[in-house]
Amino acid sequence: MAAADLLVVITDGMLRWLIMYFPVSFLDITHVCSLIMVFIPATTMNSVWLTVAFTFDRFVAIRCHKFKTKYCTEKTAAMIIGTVSALSCLESIPWFFIFQSKYIFNNLPWFCITKPEFYTSIYWTLYGVLHRLLSPLLPFAIIPFLNTLTVRHVLVASKARRRLQKDSDRERPHDPEMGKRRKSIILLFAISGSFIILWTPYVVCFLLQRIALMHGYSPLPPTAGTIGYLVSLLTTCTNTCIYTVTQRQFREQLRTIVKLPLTLILRSIK
Repeated sequence: MAAADLLVVITDGMLRWLIMYFPVSFLDITHVCSLIMVFIPATTMNSVWLTVAFTFDRFVAIRCHKFKTKYCTEKTAAMIIGTVSALSCLESIPWFFIFQSKYIFNNLPWFCITKPEFYTSIYWTLYGVLHRLLSPLLPFAIIPFLNTLTVRHVLVASKARRRLQKDSDRERPHDPEMGKRRKSIILLFAISGSFIILWTPYVVCFLLQRIALMHGYSPLPPTAGTIGYLVSLLTTCTNTCIYTVTQRQFREQLRTIVKLPLTLILRSIK
């Protein structure tokens, strides 16, 4: 998830703005900027659905104990990550064919402008609706649903566990199992909760704009949509920060990466 979020920062947070503020570079070649416009939704889609996969993984680990031994494995995690990444790229490929060149200089097409048929074709309209449904409307509904089921199960199981401990006169001031469940719930809500909060402005603006277009109302000002979009990009840094704070192994690996250049320098000096 941290790697996927970093790719969003590179594509959407860096390449997009390099195209906007540094004109007439190799990034403005039509095929290059069209490819970047594929990477942007692909990385965003990948980041969003990895959050959904993480939420489902925690749901299985906490609620489905019989299925847990088969599903919660490194092999399954690698398969899910690879599948989500591949499908995200495949779903975003049509964006490459939305743009056309603005100028042709020395037989080289420059700049990307949207083709007129994108606004009139029923196929592009259906594709746009499907894309917005997959990211972020459907995840926006799945994540709270899974979280509700997970929390409900934890609360019921915790009450039953405390009742059994009380009946057997073995109640202890600190229950390790309850501590693990509490940490898992905190991590779950920290990641999925930040996703819901930061994507809410974008989803609300998107729905209001669609309602305004359907009923002939005045659309929202462009600033509102831009702010909602920028706030949604903050999810690319919150997940990494949450992992840094909560996961000991992640902190150790990050510390190793930071120390690696210094270690190499010291070895070369010796």
